Amino acid sequence: MHSHFGMDAQTTSGEWLTEAHGGFGIAIEIKEKLVSTVSEYQKIELFETANLGKMLVLDDIIQFTEYDEFCYQEMMAHVPLFAHPNPENVLVIGGGDGGVLREIAKHDCVKRIDICEIDQKVIDICREYVPSLAKGYDDPRVNLYVGDGNVYIQDKQQFYDVIIVDSTDPIGPGESLFNEDFYRGMRGALRESGVITSQSESIFLHQDVIQGLLRIAKKLFTKYSYAGMYVPTYPAGNIGLCAASLGPEVEVPARRPSVEMQRQLRYYTPEVHEAAFKLPRFGMEVIESVRAED
Repeated sequence: MHSHFGMDAQTTSGEWLTEAHGGFGIAIEIKEKLVSTVSEYQKIELFETANLGKMLVLDDIIQFTEYDEFCYQEMMAHVPLFAHPNPENVLVIGGGDGGVLREIAKHDCVKRIDICEIDQKVIDICREYVPSLAKGYDDPRVNLYVGDGNVYIQDKQQFYDVIIVDSTDPIGPGESLFNEDFYRGMRGALRESGVITSQSESIFLHQDVIQGLLRIAKKLFTKYSYAGMYVPTYPAGNIGLCAASLGPEVEVPARRPSVEMQRQLRYYTPEVHEAAFKLPRFGMEVIESVRAED
């Protein structure tokens, strides 16, 4: 999953869902509420929107709309996978909607795709209502583990080539996925040239969160950086990923999509991979300030 924190969603006059924070936000017209339930971990709502297909909302925070989910899923999956010269074993932590799985499955070199998602209800709802994402579970290489990602990675020493953290925000069930202990655990679960990416919020809204993640990555990994992407239905219209590795460059792809695979992609290209790490000056200053610290 993915999102932005400290925001309140509300529906006004039964037609619009608003997610707002810090004086501005985003409003999406709703046709119908399909699911409203509370799991052990969070409030889960699924809407049919007027123009953007289905939309998943967790604890009042927009996770995806069918209209633009490909932007996020493709970048979260293909940046680390193409940065790695030969990824075979891949782990997704979070990502219960199945969208990142769908993208990983496009890589023929991948032999095993494990996913550890804490909330079975999210998986069930997406499988029932949003097959465009949940079809990610249908690939025979996928193994599902329902539980805490923090606990799961402790048992998997030096096993994965790529780990993708597709988490909610650093509040609620996603909070523990933003601390140093978790990143230390991930590093232990990586093979020697392993690569990770994690959902890392917006460079406009959450510079403190981004700096926190980069400080952890700087301590534990040989290479680390932050990439931005356009996603219209997230506040400020963008979100980012923190990429880190024990060897390969993260900002430059080591492999390229085949012509056939590139035809299946709507956002990712090797050029976009490199460009995503080129930030506006204020964003570069956020990154450079961490790199300059002793």
